Amino acid sequence: MNTEQAGVQRFRLPDVGEGLVDAELLQWYVQPGDEVQVNQMICEVETAKAAVELPCPYAGTVRELLVEAGSTVDVGTPIISVDTGGGSDGQAQESGGGAAGAEEAEEREKPLVGYGERASSTTRRPRRRRTDAASTSAAAESAAAPGGAQSERNGQAAPTAPPAPADQGEGGAGAASNGTQARALAKPPVRKLAKDLGVDLASVTPTGPGGVVTRDDVRRDAGEEAAPAAPAAPAAPAPQPEQAEPEAAPAAPAADAGAREERIPVKGVRKHTAAAMVRSAFTAPHVTEFLQVDVTEAIETVEQLRGRPEFAEVKVSPLLLVARALLTAVRRHPEVNASWDDERQEIVRKHYVNLGVAAATDRGLVVPNIKEAHTKPLPELARELQALTETARAGSATPADLSGGTITITNVGVFGVDAGTPIINPGEAAILAFGQIRDMPWVHDGELAVRKVTTLSLSFDHRLVDGELGSKVLRDVGAMLEDPKTAALIWG
Repeated sequence: MNTEQAGVQRFRLPDVGEGLVDAELLQWYVQPGDEVQVNQMICEVETAKAAVELPCPYAGTVRELLVEAGSTVDVGTPIISVDTGGGSDGQAQESGGGAAGAEEAEEREKPLVGYGERASSTTRRPRRRRTDAASTSAAAESAAAPGGAQSERNGQAAPTAPPAPADQGEGGAGAASNGTQARALAKPPVRKLAKDLGVDLASVTPTGPGGVVTRDDVRRDAGEEAAPAAPAAPAAPAPQPEQAEPEAAPAAPAADAGAREERIPVKGVRKHTAAAMVRSAFTAPHVTEFLQVDVTEAIETVEQLRGRPEFAEVKVSPLLLVARALLTAVRRHPEVNASWDDERQEIVRKHYVNLGVAAATDRGLVVPNIKEAHTKPLPELARELQALTETARAGSATPADLSGGTITITNVGVFGVDAGTPIINPGEAAILAFGQIRDMPWVHDGELAVRKVTTLSLSFDHRLVDGELGSKVLRDVGAMLEDPKTAALIWG
């Protein structure tokens, strides 16, 4: 997580979640020159599960922000350097120690125990740098001009280290073909922009401090390449004018396609949700059963609960009774509260219930869970349910809130939907969807009447839950919603 250099410490992006691979740096709270204290929050990052703030492990002066806000950063990548006032040796190693010294320092950087790092990053980065350093022409240039390109490269060693794996595949080939040309200096977002625009960083004239290529440099270079491209096409086929029209034709569709389509990077919660849903859908054999339920008495019970003092200042909704009904069904059928361990070929039955509640947020779908939900009386369950959904929608749910669920509820009724086939959360055996409550004709006590009716949908992993068990769970939930008072007396 930090370097071994004296005086200057570089903080690496830690694994703040379960198996975090990368995160997007949303914003910095500090700037170069600011004084920071140990455990002072210095930035906010968005992981695959939540937006979290990172504390600084050092006290000192911010020397450099190594990653721009808005960048996606691999775990283990240095993101900030802090001058702790321990001496100038570290500065000498960073700015004037030569390529070999910088690479050795990078080799010595190891994340603290518990801060994981993607294996591909740790293997590719040093190997490709050694290949560049072994280039005869690059070595000759370094010996001939020690204060030249290599010194500039070392001056920016910290910010350019993270993108090495992604960019070296192209940059390495360019360096070999150009002979004495040094690797261009640019920060990760600039390298990504250059890659997206098809710009070779080695050909860009840098205008940033210390010879760093900026975003404007890349955009300007892209514009300069696009401008001469148009007249060049007619010039080549001058003896055959009829070929000029086919060359000019593709320009219009390209501009039109750009106006008609938008490409949005997949990251953060959306990236995690997509991966989890694909993994679940193609790993667990899903079965979904449906049940229409008369919830007229459940709605009346909700109204009665709202008037009781123990539910004062807490939201009481039909979802609360659905949650209690599912917890009761799990107690009666504990086999549904389990997970499948494919590696060890074991079924892991949970003797606790962490009840997940799917929540739609601005950042995407998240599923925080109420820990030990089976132990909570109804008023406490109501408070926990309200607090958890509010926290999730505010984007402040922690990785702990989003981890460890055992069974989930999703309320699709709030979107005006009757039913669905929900995908099971990975690591769980079942998910219950609660549809909208509608006035419908229903036979009640032998007579046709207008009643409050909803549809329940239960998806379950058929490796763990067979049809009979799934049907019993769904029927028990429905029975408790149809007659919550009687069910509570019978089942507790």
